[in-house]
Amino acid sequence: MGAGMAQLEGYYFSAALSCTFLVSCLLFSAFSRALREPYMDEIFHLPQAQRYCEGRFSLSQWDPMITTLPGLYLVSVGVVKPATWIFGWSEHVVCSIGMLRFVNLLFSVGNFYLLYLLFRKVQPRHKAASSVQRILSTVTLAVFPTLYFFNFLYYTEAGSLFFTLFAYLMCLYGHHKTSALLGFCGFMFRQTNIAWAAFCAGSVLAQRLAEAWKAELQKKREERPAARGPCPELRRLLRFVGAQVLAAKALGALLRLTWPYALLGGVFCVFVAVNGGVVVGDRSSHEACLHVPQLFYFFCFTLAFAWPHLLSPGRARAFLGLAWRRRLAFCALALLSVFLVWRFTYAHKYLLADNRHYTFYVWKRVFQRHAAVKYLLVPVYLFAAWSVADSLKARSVFWNCAFFACVAAVTVPQKLLEFRYFILPYVMYRLHLPLPPTSRLACELGGYVLVNFLTFHLFLNKTFQWPNSPDVQRFMW
Repeated sequence: MGAGMAQLEGYYFSAALSCTFLVSCLLFSAFSRALREPYMDEIFHLPQAQRYCEGRFSLSQWDPMITTLPGLYLVSVGVVKPATWIFGWSEHVVCSIGMLRFVNLLFSVGNFYLLYLLFRKVQPRHKAASSVQRILSTVTLAVFPTLYFFNFLYYTEAGSLFFTLFAYLMCLYGHHKTSALLGFCGFMFRQTNIAWAAFCAGSVLAQRLAEAWKAELQKKREERPAARGPCPELRRLLRFVGAQVLAAKALGALLRLTWPYALLGGVFCVFVAVNGGVVVGDRSSHEACLHVPQLFYFFCFTLAFAWPHLLSPGRARAFLGLAWRRRLAFCALALLSVFLVWRFTYAHKYLLADNRHYTFYVWKRVFQRHAAVKYLLVPVYLFAAWSVADSLKARSVFWNCAFFACVAAVTVPQKLLEFRYFILPYVMYRLHLPLPPTSRLACELGGYVLVNFLTFHLFLNKTFQWPNSPDVQRFMW
């Protein structure tokens, strides 16, 4: 019976992947017909990849406006160049805009498979319906609107996600050297992906600490009654972490497991020292800053896209009840949040000027409506943050610390508010959300399909022009 169920799940998976790829190919064809020239950041990425296709790898050929390392171009050349030898195609064909964009469509297939494998690894398999839930979750996350849109353009998102997910999967299977190598590949696509390599190391550490903490709690229960005083569990937890850090045997065991990630961290530090910063190329428009409200924006973004799992009357009542019971702590947290919004809110020049991105309209019609709006949204930020944290309560406190530290590391330094920066944190969050009922998954998938339909319709059909430019402009994430 078990073998039969596994075989049936394999059929479901193959059907889901085939249908998704077929729809993607049809959309890709529509994109290719409507968009024959490079668009937005493609004006930098595509010519650079074509120079690599022609064998021009010298630094003098590098476009100074590009801010990421050349991982996308190197992989693209490795994928498309063999077609000149296998099929006899000319370089003009294999290095064309359509072929280079198609590389990201191939990455999307890889991402679909990796998401499925990660759901199988991360989520428990004790329920009969879980196979359908895993496949439906995979399809849903594969067509996650902000991610799915960039499968059809020559951006770094699809490849960046592919290598990061692959690295995390290898980490979960205990292949840490392979994981670190794949993490380096992800770093070559986008430098901030080094934080997710650190998350892989953090997840190893979190697992060991969680196991030791469970044994510690059991031992304490058997030895003596629970300690009294304010926050006894927190004090005991902090003492335990301190003891683990100072224990030479435990520390040595962890270092033996995580040294590949430490080596990758060393490579990153050398890169930053030699490069003079994290960003390559155009640094003036990508300055790092302490943009703390980016975390609040991410929590709201997550609440908006995971609403079938995070929004309900029961959750709202639970949050209000908690806020009332701990009203002093809640007021202190609200005041701190107001201070952070007041002191650390930044509006990038691109956000204010580029009316092709949805964030331009969010900022203009919400945040610029009145100076008080950004402060009035603080209760929404707190509810969104609580909802995200509460939905992950099944994970250990150590795992949660590692996850939210990495989310902060990849979002807070970004001055520009752009939804695509939230793709990887959201996918990682969604992977670890306990498998919801099929009805909620269907609702989530339906919402994603609707959003995708609207965004593709706007991009392909609702074009406009700027007064001082003859170029056709399009709305996008």
